Amino acid sequence: MSKVRIGIVGLGNMGFGHAQQLLAGKISRLELSAVADTDPVKLKRVPQVKGFASADEMIASGLIDAILIATPHYDHTTIGIKALRAGLHVMVEKPISVHRADAERLIAAHTNKKQVFAAMFNQRTDHYYIKIRNLISSGELGEIRRVNWIITNWFRTERYYSSGGWRATWGGEGGGVLLNQCPHNLDLFQWMFGLPLKVRSHLGFGRYHDIEVEDDVTAYMQFRNGATGVFITSTGEAPGTNRLEITAERGKLVYEDDKITFTRNEQEMSKFSRTTDQAFATPATWTVSIPAISHGGQHNEILQNFTDAILDGKPLVAPAAEGIHSVELANSMLLSAWTDSEVTLPIDGKKYERLLKAKIAESSTKKKKKKIVKVSGDDFAKSLVK
Repeated sequence: MSKVRIGIVGLGNMGFGHAQQLLAGKISRLELSAVADTDPVKLKRVPQVKGFASADEMIASGLIDAILIATPHYDHTTIGIKALRAGLHVMVEKPISVHRADAERLIAAHTNKKQVFAAMFNQRTDHYYIKIRNLISSGELGEIRRVNWIITNWFRTERYYSSGGWRATWGGEGGGVLLNQCPHNLDLFQWMFGLPLKVRSHLGFGRYHDIEVEDDVTAYMQFRNGATGVFITSTGEAPGTNRLEITAERGKLVYEDDKITFTRNEQEMSKFSRTTDQAFATPATWTVSIPAISHGGQHNEILQNFTDAILDGKPLVAPAAEGIHSVELANSMLLSAWTDSEVTLPIDGKKYERLLKAKIAESSTKKKKKKIVKVSGDDFAKSLVK
């Protein structure tokens, strides 16, 4: 095979954007051969290739070697499983699933390891985050003591949430800012620091908007080595902030406004504390700005990597199996808020699934009598309004 024929299911903002890049030849050896969407109007946006009214028809068509899933969240699991069972290579948009139990079902369907199964975690191509991760893994920062990440530059208006009946609903998206805006940040968080041992969160459900899901998050985390982390995000603050601060034995690293600044201790904190004979002294420091090349190739780089993995066996930047970690982080924060308690990871996926079903059953979208269907084979309700 000299090229990969790919089909896109879901022609909303992300799916249509991917289609444009493919049709423009931006990804070498990856050819858009088909698209699928339940909305005929959206299919007309891509007249250059064969269009299908369903993912099932496209999967069975014989026109594609791979599929890119860019549908509403719940469909990631069901379509992903069908595509894997049909022998296709699969690229799934974030999040790979809404909750841990569904993510486990999707990952379990990847039994043929010759099939390439990847996730669209495009922020892993960002050279700033790559640089920070390398500084951590190399030991340059020393043992991490505290992580603070404030990501409140996700401001959204009421018009945004009213633009689709599935938006910001338990049945449509399975959550709010954690499942829609922050999967990339949560993936980067675990990619750089690993998963915490415990999570305690305080969430605002419809704090700033007329929605039923979370639009404000403050989560406190404890790691196995005793380090702590704070993760703050919101879609209701303007102007927002995106600031990552890492305190480690050898100093403090801050990433904000496309600048990485490292204030380096000449002596590790713990060693200095034990050996100095002064009561109020702090280690001597020096500060350096750490450059990064760029924000990387983003979505196109992930698609190129996906293609190269299929044709050349190149290692994936973002294996889909790793997508369960960001899903679990989001789930743990929601579970902590729902139960008003500290949560230990790994969470009980079945318990979370039951609580989510209850949220869907009680959903205001159901009370408004929108049409509901079952998906995932697990009687999840989802609004058909798109």
